[in-house]
Amino acid sequence: MRFFGRPVYFLAVAAFLGGAVLLRVADPFPVQAIRLLAFDLYQRMAPAAPLAEPPVVVVDIDETSLKAIGQWPWPRTVLAELTRKLAEAGAASIAFDVLFSEPDQSSPEEVVKRLPPEQAALVTASIGSAPTHDRAFAEALARSPSVLGLSLSGGGAPLPHLNAGFATAGDDPRPFIPNFAGAVANVPALDAAAKGLGSINWLQDRDQIVRRVPLVLRVGDTLVPSLAAEALRVAQDAGSYILKGSNASGEEAFGRSTGLNHVRIGALVVPTDADGAIWLRFRPSDPENFVSARDVLAGSLPARSMEGRIVLVGTSAAGLLDLRATPLDSAVPGVEIHAQVIEHILTGRSLTRPDYASGLEIAGIVALGLLLALVLPLVSAGVAAILGVMAIGGILVGGFLAYDWAGLLFDPFYPALVIALLVIGSVLYTFRQAERARAGIRRAFQYYVAPAVVDEIIADPTRLELGGEMRELTLLFCDVRNFTTLAEGLSATELTSFINELMTPLSDIILEHRGTIDKYMGDAVMAFWNAPLDDPDHARHALDAAEAMMDAMVGLNARWQAAAAERGRAMPEVRIGIGINTGACCVGNLGTARRFDYSAIGDEVNIASRLEQLTKEYGLGVIVGEPTVRAAGTDGLVEIDRIQVRGRHGVSRIFTMVPDDAEPDFVEAQQAFAAVLPQQDPAIWRAAFYRAKSSAPARFAGYYQLMLERLSARGGLGGEPSPQITIDL
Repeated sequence: MRFFGRPVYFLAVAAFLGGAVLLRVADPFPVQAIRLLAFDLYQRMAPAAPLAEPPVVVVDIDETSLKAIGQWPWPRTVLAELTRKLAEAGAASIAFDVLFSEPDQSSPEEVVKRLPPEQAALVTASIGSAPTHDRAFAEALARSPSVLGLSLSGGGAPLPHLNAGFATAGDDPRPFIPNFAGAVANVPALDAAAKGLGSINWLQDRDQIVRRVPLVLRVGDTLVPSLAAEALRVAQDAGSYILKGSNASGEEAFGRSTGLNHVRIGALVVPTDADGAIWLRFRPSDPENFVSARDVLAGSLPARSMEGRIVLVGTSAAGLLDLRATPLDSAVPGVEIHAQVIEHILTGRSLTRPDYASGLEIAGIVALGLLLALVLPLVSAGVAAILGVMAIGGILVGGFLAYDWAGLLFDPFYPALVIALLVIGSVLYTFRQAERARAGIRRAFQYYVAPAVVDEIIADPTRLELGGEMRELTLLFCDVRNFTTLAEGLSATELTSFINELMTPLSDIILEHRGTIDKYMGDAVMAFWNAPLDDPDHARHALDAAEAMMDAMVGLNARWQAAAAERGRAMPEVRIGIGINTGACCVGNLGTARRFDYSAIGDEVNIASRLEQLTKEYGLGVIVGEPTVRAAGTDGLVEIDRIQVRGRHGVSRIFTMVPDDAEPDFVEAQQAFAAVLPQQDPAIWRAAFYRAKSSAPARFAGYYQLMLERLSARGGLGGEPSPQITIDL
């Protein structure tokens, strides 16, 4: 087969599949996150159906109840009354998803502690031997099928006495069950009175979403049931739990200890993960399953609405901070999750991730990956793509059907991702021979010329020959003003950092405006437009780039000056000068047979460089040549002078950019002044000069000072105007 003649391909496939398997075995959080994303998607595609007659009722300490009865915590006498009414209504068990870890502060004996001595004595005498609020609540708990919650933690106090016992079949599951150091319990009298005590802890994933709920936890060697498990036990009047671990009767683990398999609660047998948790198949949150605590206390519930049902007392009030995220809802009351655990168990739902799931997924990746690696190089790219889509689709559909039909959780996303990458890699490999020459050219030249030039060379390798072509280009030169002075105050490291911080954003702007960077010259950069790719609007793109570069300097100066101030140093304003010109140039690969650059040469290049130098003399940031203005139009530009290019006939007009803060009549006044520059009449000069100067922005001060000196060069404003500036090619 062709495959065996490609050892590099074989090694690449083997290395890729080996790396994918090792990553899956290591199972870092990103891989876990992919798996959890798949399980969440299953839930959203096929959530559990709502029950016509839910076996659980949530008595909600909601906003309505808080408004009617008062802010939380309520007096324990109110909770005692709530418990009595629920018991009288026939609740099978009453579980509180609330901690009562401190004595009732509204109880008279607690109020007395906060009174002055003389008042305390009077109140103590008046209350006599009246029972405390906690005692009243404890009596109500003792006379009802009640369950209170415990919060297991890394610290806390020792566990109170638990009414539930545990028996174990098979291997000891304790090493697999999450362990805690202690617990935050309730007031001892309440814990002693309750028929059951259960943990209210969650097993949240790193993204803080509840997907699994523990049925059993432990503190040291003592096993602790969950609140939901205790509610079920008390409702059945069962005495203990039976934990069925690996190698128990009917549980085959081939001699290995693999943790829990099932938890028996009375007559209910619940499949679990090795650590004693269950995956919940959630249903959407349903407010119809909630009953306001106010209605229970007011006795306004329908008859027999609680009879034989498990009642959970909790809160949905946002201010009491008991909201949790599930795969279906971003925020549901924690008590509803307990309710869904009980529903999940009572309805016989089964949602488990089998012990063999990871091994099966890894085996599937390797087997399917090797099969595709053998087949794909033998078929066309189109057929390979179809086979890849079919393989990935089969994995995704198979994972969902296992979830929906059998209640089994298999991860389809990681295997599908691995197979997708393998298919893409294999398809790309089939083009390797045809692309080898082009890839070699790209590797050889990508560090020396612009990316667009590399693409042109790949498209036409004959362009590697020395030489060029005549094209109309727009050229831009940019240089830093007073760079020598700036450099004197900087170390070599600081100077390098400064140049990088300056040139990076300026270069990015040039590239963003479709320019080609020709070269860097210390603190200067040269760029051009309309080569190697045609750009009909090259002149306007160069002007837009220049404007953006000048704007960028504002932010750069602010940052540099702030940084210098933090170091207790002064940082002068950094200014740049930009010259722009348009004309015919020779552009191409220039140099020697051993070393050449893609560059432009010609008189128009020199003129652009001279225009950049003139920005110093005129005190302006940008000077634009007349050919550029003819190509791009005068929008945003204003004429400033006329210059003589040595060796050329006639004069050439030069322009600059109109600042955003210019007065409305500035452009008209400056254009009028520029129009009379060739005139000899000093009166015409004088009137136009002062009109333009009076409306000009402050940044034009240097320019008008130069023009004033020229007007005054021969005996004041009444003399002859000085000649135009002459530049050399």
